[in-house]
Amino acid sequence: MQCCMLQVQEYKDSLKSKAEILILKGFPKKIVELNELLDTAQFGRQDLTDIHQPLNIPVPDPVIVNSHVVEQPANKKWKYDNCVDSGSEVSGTKVMALLSGAVPCNKHLCDVVAVVKPHIRQLIEDANLLKMWISFMIPKIEDGNNFGVSIQEDTLGEIQSVETEAATFYDQISRYFVSRGKVVSKVAKYPHIEDYRRAVQELDEKEYVSLWLVMCEIRNRYCTLHDIVVKNLEKIKKPRSSNADSLY
Repeated sequence: MQCCMLQVQEYKDSLKSKAEILILKGFPKKIVELNELLDTAQFGRQDLTDIHQPLNIPVPDPVIVNSHVVEQPANKKWKYDNCVDSGSEVSGTKVMALLSGAVPCNKHLCDVVAVVKPHIRQLIEDANLLKMWISFMIPKIEDGNNFGVSIQEDTLGEIQSVETEAATFYDQISRYFVSRGKVVSKVAKYPHIEDYRRAVQELDEKEYVSLWLVMCEIRNRYCTLHDIVVKNLEKIKKPRSSNADSLY
């Protein structure tokens, strides 16, 4: 039992040391790194048409029909020579077939996502480390002289909100791919309608701007956390002053 207590105390001391190094040295370095990344060509595109990508869904030739069309019965069986063997017959709903191959993801945005996601995860890990650091320094509950404790709790609340917000960035990325897949399926189903093709381009442009905003928010969150912790570092580490200090 005593050995376990010593191990827990060693873990707490190690975490406190890592958190102080992170906030005093790691955060400033991270802020500079993110500023330099936002200034690169990958995040500084002015012409968003550069991220457009062909869908690989050709527009089929128009079907010429006679002016007199004979309505087919509902249970009529159809033959699809291009999709199945000429001798086989199928009935039911027509199945879409992309004869030109698969529709690829937008490579430009996939490259940006690959850069953004590690920074999202790092922000979550850093926020979690600071949260545990402050939690370990909150003193026992007692009457009086709780101003420093309130500063700890307010800082802790700010860190928790940053951690929660960073986790939602992952959901934003997954929603983009789901939304794009739905619009691309519309293009495959209605290849002659240009609006659906334009909708894919607009969705890609919107996601690029959203990813740029995510990187800005990550940089801003590092700045705000560093600022609020450094300004209140003394009260965070020593929330309650001694009686002798309060007399002078």
